[in-house]
Amino acid sequence: MDPDRVEHATLPPDEYVWQPPKKFQDRVWIHVLLFVLTLVTTMITGSGYYGSFMSDLGTHPLNMSGTALLLGGAWFSLTVLAILGAHEFGHYFACRYYDVDASLPFFLPMLFVPSGTFGAVIRIREPIPSKRMLFDIGIAGPIAGFVVAVPALLLGLWFSNVVVYTSSPGGIEFGEPLLFQWISKLFWGVPPEGYAINTHPLAFAAWFGLLVTSLNLFPIGQLDGGHISYAVLGRKSSTVTLVMVGISILLTTVAANWIVWTGLMIAMLFAFGRHHPRTFDESVPLNSGRNWLALFAVVMFVLSFTPVPIKQL
Repeated sequence: MDPDRVEHATLPPDEYVWQPPKKFQDRVWIHVLLFVLTLVTTMITGSGYYGSFMSDLGTHPLNMSGTALLLGGAWFSLTVLAILGAHEFGHYFACRYYDVDASLPFFLPMLFVPSGTFGAVIRIREPIPSKRMLFDIGIAGPIAGFVVAVPALLLGLWFSNVVVYTSSPGGIEFGEPLLFQWISKLFWGVPPEGYAINTHPLAFAAWFGLLVTSLNLFPIGQLDGGHISYAVLGRKSSTVTLVMVGISILLTTVAANWIVWTGLMIAMLFAFGRHHPRTFDESVPLNSGRNWLALFAVVMFVLSFTPVPIKQL
């Protein structure tokens, strides 16, 4: 065959060449807008905590301008955003490490809740193939948030003080997780009758961060705790999910705060089922290092959990 007569094939135009979709593509302006709105709502909420702190739990008049009060809300706001941001970016950077497509964090503003926000989430846009990857992505968020919340709690309770105060009907009381109780007693002991700890807004933000950590570590379905449970226990995690939903239902008899949370968990089970999506290595056990981290997740849950988050007096 005459090589000069061979017709060489040409590649099709670029628009016909299949290319895999690019990962980690986000409309950044949406994330920035939600962050700014959440900054505003948490600043407004935090100004209430700051006003309460500066007036010694409302026992004397507050002589501050509205601007100064709002700026004081930054103690609460920036700390809450730091804890939530650390949690979600923990997940996000773990996804980047394993090349699992995920969105930047979506912060969720909401003014009419005690935190000024419903938290933050990321969207994982493709299946996580292995238990090792699932475990690392699932636990990275709670650990990162906890690492920020604990120093904030220490500093916030250090800034707090003990004042003359007697609770009155109609107010609210925040339940204290074990870690909060221990550090509070370390710094201030048990206030005598007629006195109370005047909690700094920074400690309130840490309290909310601990609550978020405990809720996410519930070993149910698609929550962080559900991912960890599946990675450790495989299909047995489905039984753990049912047990924890039962415990959530029991918690609604202890505090009405749990009604909405329990309803959301039940709705999630109806939507996605009680079985966690399978990975290809479901029967392969995790290594000892990750099992120890799973135990640490249990410790974080116990230290962060409170059965009655908010109580009406």
